[in-house]
Amino acid sequence: MQKIIAKNNLKIVAVAGSVGKTTTKLAITTVLAESLRVQFQEGNYNTPISIPFIFIGREMPTLYNPFAWVWAWLQGQKVLHSQYPYDVAVMELGVDAPGDMTVFKKLIHPSISVVTAISEEHMEFFESVDAVAAEELTISQFSDSLLVNADDINDKYLEKYIPADREIHSYGFGHAEYKISAQQDGAGYSISMNIGDGNSIKATVHTPAKHIIKSIAAALAVADIVELKPAEIESGINKVKTFAGRMQLLKGIKNSTIIDDTYNSSPIAAEAALITLYDFKAPQHIAILGMMNELGDYSKADHERIGNLCDPAKLDLLVTIGRDANNYLATAAEAKGCKVIRADGPIQAGKTVSKELKDGAVILAKGSQNGVFAEEAVKLLLNVPADSAKLVRQNAFWLNKKHRLIKST
Repeated sequence: MQKIIAKNNLKIVAVAGSVGKTTTKLAITTVLAESLRVQFQEGNYNTPISIPFIFIGREMPTLYNPFAWVWAWLQGQKVLHSQYPYDVAVMELGVDAPGDMTVFKKLIHPSISVVTAISEEHMEFFESVDAVAAEELTISQFSDSLLVNADDINDKYLEKYIPADREIHSYGFGHAEYKISAQQDGAGYSISMNIGDGNSIKATVHTPAKHIIKSIAAALAVADIVELKPAEIESGINKVKTFAGRMQLLKGIKNSTIIDDTYNSSPIAAEAALITLYDFKAPQHIAILGMMNELGDYSKADHERIGNLCDPAKLDLLVTIGRDANNYLATAAEAKGCKVIRADGPIQAGKTVSKELKDGAVILAKGSQNGVFAEEAVKLLLNVPADSAKLVRQNAFWLNKKHRLIKST
């Protein structure tokens, strides 16, 4: 991998942070592709063992197939000795525990690293959000420049964990170098941002969720830093679309609209998703909220926090999935006056919503993956069953795993 990078003077754009990495990575890829040849993987190739497969454009084999690994090595040799067809590689870097980010330092040296947010993640291994910040911002130590989300990263972490001589840029809705504005326009947003040399970027983004605009802002900023032309940036932004399991709109039964945000969940993302649900004009608002995994000692308080955001004036029904969602989130929402139904799993959640559903309703589905799999609830609510192919985790590996784990009641 290092030989491929060095031989071809390949630029690397890395995306780190507590939430929104994949959406941001794909938005950056879409915009840069207007002018540059971009290599990336759509899936979560965000670990030290999987990142090399981005550069050779191959899927990572299972750990139990040694012949596939030998074949992958041979393909890597072929790539190394061929004319490399890319100018830049865009990837995300994931951390699960202290020390993980340092491992990436031995593998890559990004030209630009984007940090999307600092918030609770993998709290069974991190003792505090401050520890999360220390880990995520370690990326600044081996990157030429850093682009940070000024809205979702406390300034104190930047001052504490980023070297003073590091080049830093910022993006967001508030006080930021790359400040973006957004105005709702039908099912999407009209956005604008001023960039260098007095240029202004204007585009339309087809997403129902304002918080997704932050990923767009990151993509726009990266494109300006690498000196794409304003016309190229605008063209790329107009091509950015929603992605599976990330605030994707689907048609549901009984003329309903489904907000499919089932890829994963965290407190900051769940809050943003609820705000999007409340903004929809519909005769009925339903939320399927699954447990937020990997919060450790923060889990009770964080689930109660989301439960307290459930507003009976804006939410007609809440269906919860998973232990902590059922115990803490549901209880807090009931205390606020919400109608709540606790489900044993996604199948029961989908059946429950189907029975309660009114014509023209809007349904939000969100939750972490293991033990929740809220996409399986969505599957039961689709107007066109074939749209299940648009959901996350629908390949043979995941379907077999879910078949074993999901309690169908």
